[in-house]
Amino acid sequence: MQPDLFEADLRQITLTDPFLGEYQRLIRDVVIPYQWQALNDSIPEAEPSHALANYRIAAGLEKGEFYGMVFQDSDITKWLEAVAWSLSQKPDASLEQTADEVIELLAQAQCDDGYLNTWFTVKEPGLRWTNVAECHELYCAGHLFEAAVAFYRATGKRRLLAIACRFADHIDTVFGPGEGQLRGYPGHPEIELALLRLYEVTRESRYQTLARFFLEERGASPHYYDIEFEKRGGTWHWDNAGEAWMVKDKTYTHAHKPLAEQDRAVGHAVRSVYLLTGLAHLARLTQSEEKRQTCLRIWNNMVQQRMYITGGIGSQANGEAFTSDYDLPNDTAYSESCASIGLMMFARRMLEMEDDAHYADVMERAFYNTVLGGMALDGQHFFYVNLLETYPKSIPHNHIYDHVKPIRQRWFGCACCPPNIARTLVAIGHYLFMPRPDALFINFYAGSEAQFQVDGKPLSLKIDGNYPWSEKVTLSIIHPDPITHTLALRLPEWCENPRVLVNGEAASGEQIKGYLHICRSWQQGDTVTLHLPMTIRRVYANPRVRHTAGKVAIQRGPLVYCLEEADNGAELHNLSLPRDSEFREVAGAGVLAGKVLLEASGLRVPIPEGDRPLYSTEPSKTKAVRQTLTFIPWFSWANRGEGEMRIWLDEA
Repeated sequence: MQPDLFEADLRQITLTDPFLGEYQRLIRDVVIPYQWQALNDSIPEAEPSHALANYRIAAGLEKGEFYGMVFQDSDITKWLEAVAWSLSQKPDASLEQTADEVIELLAQAQCDDGYLNTWFTVKEPGLRWTNVAECHELYCAGHLFEAAVAFYRATGKRRLLAIACRFADHIDTVFGPGEGQLRGYPGHPEIELALLRLYEVTRESRYQTLARFFLEERGASPHYYDIEFEKRGGTWHWDNAGEAWMVKDKTYTHAHKPLAEQDRAVGHAVRSVYLLTGLAHLARLTQSEEKRQTCLRIWNNMVQQRMYITGGIGSQANGEAFTSDYDLPNDTAYSESCASIGLMMFARRMLEMEDDAHYADVMERAFYNTVLGGMALDGQHFFYVNLLETYPKSIPHNHIYDHVKPIRQRWFGCACCPPNIARTLVAIGHYLFMPRPDALFINFYAGSEAQFQVDGKPLSLKIDGNYPWSEKVTLSIIHPDPITHTLALRLPEWCENPRVLVNGEAASGEQIKGYLHICRSWQQGDTVTLHLPMTIRRVYANPRVRHTAGKVAIQRGPLVYCLEEADNGAELHNLSLPRDSEFREVAGAGVLAGKVLLEASGLRVPIPEGDRPLYSTEPSKTKAVRQTLTFIPWFSWANRGEGEMRIWLDEA
């Protein structure tokens, strides 16, 4: 394990990539202003947020009643975090002033003892900390802490950091093993990973100790959720799935037994990966082999038995949860956008601990497929649920699809995903690069310019290419003075025959855990060229996945592809791909301009004319006809109206 790590400074990273750069422009110019409108209830056709109004009421600036979910506060702090990371890359005085005003509103809403939560200030005063299993106080605190760290690192301003530290200090007096303290822990993890980020900025050891308490106390007997349930007279908050179900179903919150005894990804998928992100971070910071082994066990189960080809996790709507090994249905998938963001976070912390490209491979799969797919190409519509197959005609009539939206929505009453996507996209530099004292790890090859410090000297580089569309990536050294250091270049698992050249000659280096380590004196003008052939691959699921039996999926580079009705007509289930069909790459047009589409010769079983019995002992005499199949990157589906879509199709 590697305890020493320097998080990439986003102020020193500029995306020049035409693909991801456009996404970051969308976040700055469209998404952040659009979400600001949503938070102010200024979008007539979107569900109201009321989140800012809740803070004004809590601050005594206006009268009214709380509106929204018990975790509504977090929509504001996730927005603030996205603003912060955006400001770190492109200063915007007007946006920064707006953020400062929001921060002052939070300061006015904060109680004298440091407590800050509008639900319990406005709606249920006097009931603080009486229902940590269900009511998200610690979750909301965690998102406040993350926003505070981001705003401090982006602007150097300490106002939000001071608010966060006051709240963290208050929580530290309430929870812990001491006499009179509560031995509780959050129903929805988030504060654990956030406290560790707060610790890394402030170096206040109490924050690491508190994170450790929450992680180690989880699942202990007697169970704290039962203790507080009895204390409050057997009342419960959520009644959507039976009496006190969230209190009783300990597996749902990964609290059915201590983490050290667990070996499966269970329960609510977002809670699971947020929890494990904190555990992996603490394992590295404290060099805990026990915690590392817990992370490895659960990671392996999650990725090897319970993850979709798209990097989605959580296969059922009931509980937004994991189910069992190899249970990965396509048209009823849940695969929440936030869950894949959490998977990226968990993968990043595992990568920091293990230096193994496997974690970057999963991180990339989740990002370029599910996370990007969670937002429309216009930046104003979002998926909460990410299907691998949809048949819109059946959705209104079958309650198994009650969670399904065949097109992206403008906003949600439970709006966790849109601001989460925004904060991830503007902070993607944290995933591209992993600087350490002994090496600079480069995980994704998005076009960018970046500068890092190595023993007090600048290491500046530029990455050119059109990743993930082009197979060629060029890395140029642009700092003026020679510097000796190791560049660790990820060799993606999807690339069978990568080639790496340094100044036109075959690179000399050591391949370790999927990274090519090249140590040399780097000088201005040095170039590293990577050739990463993006062979179009047919992918087959493990035979235990019954939902994909006899079917094939298509992948090019890190991107998973799909069929969409807009290109291929309706009744996509009647299409098949012959084993001998060859693919050709074509340029996308319209909203898909700049993207690589794929075409192949396929077969369609036509719908027979006239009446045909629902069932028959005679096979259909209608012969399959040839049809050109067009595959688009799955993340870009549903940008051309409502229609059928599927990733997995029959192989003939």
